[in-house]
Amino acid sequence: MSFLAPLYLALASAIAVPLLIHLMRRRIGMRVDFPAARYLARAEREHSRTLRIRNLLLMLLRVLAILALAIAAARPVARFIGAGHAPTAIALVVDNSMSAGVVVNGRALLDQFKGMARDVVGGATSTDRIWLVTIDGRVRGGNAATIRDAIDGLEPLAGAGDPSAALARAASVVRASGLDARQIALVTDGQRTEWQRVTPPADVQLLVHSPSQGPPANRAVTLAEARPVRWTPRGAVAARFLSRDSTTYRITLNGRTFARGTAAPNEEIVVRAEPPERGWVAGTVELEPDELAGDNVRHFAAWIGAAPGVSLAPGVGTFARSAVDVLRSSSRIADGGDIAIATADELTRLPALITAPTDPVRLGAANRALEKANVPWRFGPRRSGETPLRGPLLDNVTVTDRYDLVAQPGATAETLAVVGRDAWAVAGPGYVLAASPFIPDATTLPVRAPFVPWLGSVLTERLVGEPGQVIEAAPGAQLARPRWADAMQTAEGARTTLTETVDVPTRAGTYFLTRGDRRVGAVVVNPSPDESQLDRFTPAELRAQLGGNKTLVADSPGDWIAMAFRAAARRSLVQPALILALLMLILEAGAIGVRARRAA
Repeated sequence: MSFLAPLYLALASAIAVPLLIHLMRRRIGMRVDFPAARYLARAEREHSRTLRIRNLLLMLLRVLAILALAIAAARPVARFIGAGHAPTAIALVVDNSMSAGVVVNGRALLDQFKGMARDVVGGATSTDRIWLVTIDGRVRGGNAATIRDAIDGLEPLAGAGDPSAALARAASVVRASGLDARQIALVTDGQRTEWQRVTPPADVQLLVHSPSQGPPANRAVTLAEARPVRWTPRGAVAARFLSRDSTTYRITLNGRTFARGTAAPNEEIVVRAEPPERGWVAGTVELEPDELAGDNVRHFAAWIGAAPGVSLAPGVGTFARSAVDVLRSSSRIADGGDIAIATADELTRLPALITAPTDPVRLGAANRALEKANVPWRFGPRRSGETPLRGPLLDNVTVTDRYDLVAQPGATAETLAVVGRDAWAVAGPGYVLAASPFIPDATTLPVRAPFVPWLGSVLTERLVGEPGQVIEAAPGAQLARPRWADAMQTAEGARTTLTETVDVPTRAGTYFLTRGDRRVGAVVVNPSPDESQLDRFTPAELRAQLGGNKTLVADSPGDWIAMAFRAAARRSLVQPALILALLMLILEAGAIGVRARRAA
């Protein structure tokens, strides 16, 4: 039993009043011996025991009446065991993360969870309020029929859920119900990677059930990516697998199988190819089906096109020429006029990789050439002093001589590298502009190992073919809209216009980003590799993980169903307490009346 207004229990101190009256009761008056009344004294002695019992009874009735009134003021509530329950607000939290789709003894674990939830809904009364909360935090409310339909429609997510958000939203809806009896009934597989950092609600009872038996063995694709993202036209697919033994795999491009093989457990494999496809393509790395189907396929995307022809202006220096020779020997680029590498004062056309002029005297000519080529940037004041360069593929590179890059009206570009807080390299439509020349006196980049891969990335990913890139995302996440895309397209061709925020689809797959009628990139949706780790907390470990003295663990599905509603049901005892106080007062009045009649 507990009290909703426990401060009112202080009223119980009033029971001291009848106690003091009883203890301090004295005869008042003068004692006078009257011979004719001696028989009255004898009668009083004969009935003294009856009088003492009657006085004690009156004192007890008064004490109980005051105590009952104090308890009623404190608004007591208590749980009852047995049939029926008080009106209850209950949120059913069903774990429908990808790992809950695992098949155990021929039946998906999520199907068992759905059956348990339906049984709980079947035990609800018209005075109860019910919500269904999925593990990604989505809430559905309504009557019992609506909730049953929502349960029937549950499918495993394509990735992990958000248990903390799910429990927080479940607690929020039951708190707002206005009912005294509130409960969250959670059924989950207890996956360690999902439940190791969860904050449970502190003021709502949490009823939990998770399987006590261990999970089945699982095989999964934990890595699938194109290297590089842009193939010209040669490239590679890297993959890694979770498995206890060697496993067979296949790799597809646009639904066409182009590689098969066998991989050892946790071994990274790299398959090189020069496919005939061109443009942005979708690919998969697949395993044979097992008990958990959601992680047997992993998606990737790549752009495939001919190797761009690259030409160099005389002023770019020997280091840039040597790096281009290395890229040409690996077939990533070829000789030709598709892309120019030039200092700004030598710039005549786009697309181009543009560097600052080596001679400061040529700064004016460089800015005029940028204006003529419609590049919306200009070189500003010259800066000196050794400063670290920060950006992808630019570790341990410093800059000693550079120019400020000054944006012109209407300039839109992506910053590729920074020096301090200033941009050092920016990319826009058809150009990449660097604030220093590629010479050792200005930057250590030409003499460092990252120079060749950085140059290759700029030429084959920024300046050739369709613009754009591949964005990796978790199912159901939200992304800021890429500036270079205006719509998203499914593999079947359905298009969705993008707003400022992109809602990532909840199903794994490759979704192409488009600008007008052209594909300009892709959003690749895959589950986290952690979701393939099926290790579980035991029920006792899960209870310790959730903590709190309001967490109850049901050992079996039947116990979980039986404890729903009843475990949280608390009935008010105010009315019984008031009835008890009234009964005590009636008995007291009756006892006094009988005594008065006998005295008369």
